[in-house]
Order: sequence, then structure tokens, then C-alpha cells
Amino acid sequence: KVAVVTGASSGLGQQFARALSEQGCDVAILARRKERLEEFSKELKQNGQDCLPVSCDVTDEESIKNAIKAVVDHFGKIDILVNNAGVVEYSSGLHDHTTAQWDKVLDTDLKGVFLMAREVSTIMMKQKYGRIVSMSSVVGVMGNAGQVNYAASKSGIIGMTMSLAREVGSRGITVNAVAPGFIQTAMTDVLSDDIKEQMKSQIPLGAFGSVQDIANAVVFLASDEAKYITGQTLHVDGGMAM
Repeated sequence: KVAVVTGASSGLGQQFARALSEQGCDVAILARRKERLEEFSKELKQNGQDCLPVSCDVTDEESIKNAIKAVVDHFGKIDILVNNAGVVEYSSGLHDHTTAQWDKVLDTDLKGVFLMAREVSTIMMKQKYGRIVSMSSVVGVMGNAGQVNYAASKSGIIGMTMSLAREVGSRGITVNAVAPGFIQTAMTDVLSDDIKEQMKSQIPLGAFGSVQDIANAVVFLASDEAKYITGQTLHVDGGMAM
């Protein structure tokens, strides 16, 4: 299988690319920072699978078209798309929320998913096979003060996922989303113990998730074992959103 992962220069994107490579996928890693992708690609190639680093800005339609063309020219096909690229912009509340903050997050986190899915699903429809997995969030289901833009984008992904799943299901393509909860990352490591405990009190399982927990969900939905699952949002959040 050939997988495309956006936002693959750091964080969750790297973990998704790594997990798919370990499962035997050739991987195209997309992000704006080409130099970081090239360094990461050296690691992935050590798994014995091919890896293609491609510079891509998911907010730019022409950049996406060029990136996908480079992937198809190199690999000949695309079986899996993981829409991971995203940004976060906080504010103290709606009235302090600038239009620029709204546009930045919606352009990357929602419009970027739309543009990537439109471009890649065209290829998958011709193949009559494909797996599309997009990153939503617990915030897209529960909301979060100070994140009107992010919540809107992540909720939008859920609706887009269900709509696209209905459109392309007859072509052998599944479309699903993963909605992470609080995940242990460098950002949570710097929080005070009091804040960490307050956050954990909202989680029925009483602990933060790991990046591997999210990667496991992505790999499953991208696999043939999930062939009869489509239009779903898999909540990996320790029970927060139930």
C-alpha cells in the first residue's frame, strides 16, 4: 500500500507515517518544511519501505495538485490518505477572536482536508480502492472555550467525513475520522501538576492518551480489517465524549 500523510514534519504526523511504514506501507510525507521531511524520510527508509518527502501547503490548491502529482509519478497510486495537517489559534473568547485567527485555522484544518480529499479521492475512485482518515478532535464534539475556530473546523471534518463516505462508498473507498482527546505531548509535559490533574478529572479512564494510541486507530482504519467501517468518527479520548 501507498500512504500519504499530511503535516508529517512533526508530532502526530510523524507518528502516523512511522506506524504505517512499520506495517509495510510506502509513505509520502507532506508538509511545508521540506528540510525536516527529508531528515525524517531517512529514518523511515530504514524500515525497508520507500518514503517520498514532498513540500506541500494544504491551504493552497495548486500546491496540493503539484504534491499529489509528484506522489503518483513516484509510486503510481495512492491507497491511503491521512489528513493530519492542522494549526491551533487560542483566544480568550469569541469577542477577542480575530477574523485572521478564524481564517488561519479554518483554511488549514478544514479547507485543507477538503482540498486533499477532493484531489486524492479522484485517484482512488479510478482505482476502486482507498482509505481516507482525517483527524478531528474531542473539541469538535464537546466544544472548548477560546477555541471557536478549532471546534468549528473539527466538527466540520465529522460532517465532511460522513458526506464523502456516502459519495464514494460504492467505489470501494472508506472515509473515517479519528477524534483524539487529551494526549500526552511536549505541550502537556510543561503544564503544572494541578492543571494536569484537573484535565485528567474530565477523563473517565483518568489518564492522558499517548500518540501511539492515536496512531493505532489510524492504522486500523487504514487497514483491510476496517473494510466494513465507513462514515464513522472513532473517539480515542479515554471516554471524555461519551
